[in-house]
Amino acid sequence: MIRWICVEVLLVLLAWVPIRTKAAPQSAASQRANESAPSPCPVTLPRKAPSSAQGLFGARAAHWNGSLFVGGLWPDGTIVFRPGGPGFVLPDGSLSMKFGWLRGEGLRGKLKIRGKRLDAPAPPLRADIPEGYGDTGFQATGLIFPTEGCWEVTGEVGDTHLTFVTKVIRIKERM
Repeated sequence: MIRWICVEVLLVLLAWVPIRTKAAPQSAASQRANESAPSPCPVTLPRKAPSSAQGLFGARAAHWNGSLFVGGLWPDGTIVFRPGGPGFVLPDGSLSMKFGWLRGEGLRGKLKIRGKRLDAPAPPLRADIPEGYGDTGFQATGLIFPTEGCWEVTGEVGDTHLTFVTKVIRIKERM
């Protein structure tokens, strides 16, 4: 499993490294095909949260800006929905995954979350933000991705914003 993740990370990194070669002539059809090819998803790679946020759900795979933290990011930046795995496939086909958020010391207010798909048109991300957690500290959430793809997610509390990018894929059951 670790070897597979390393290979995937290496392939993503190689896709971003410019290679200096003389381009071969292309036909007009192949040029159009290349222009419509999907671009790589600039995922946010998680890191272990600082000691001040160790109570955060998913603190070993987090992203933060010093005031607002999100935990539960996937190690290679790609959320994988598979039969028997974490997350939920909703009746409309949307994909729901739990994420923990933490308002750092001194940050007060209601958490709002928005998101958009970066690599193709799609309805906006939905977020389930349950009441009862107050306006400080930890907040459990469910992020609902309407489709697979590359997603930018932004959490905000007052004037404080935190954004991460994740790729979402679904592996369906074999028939």
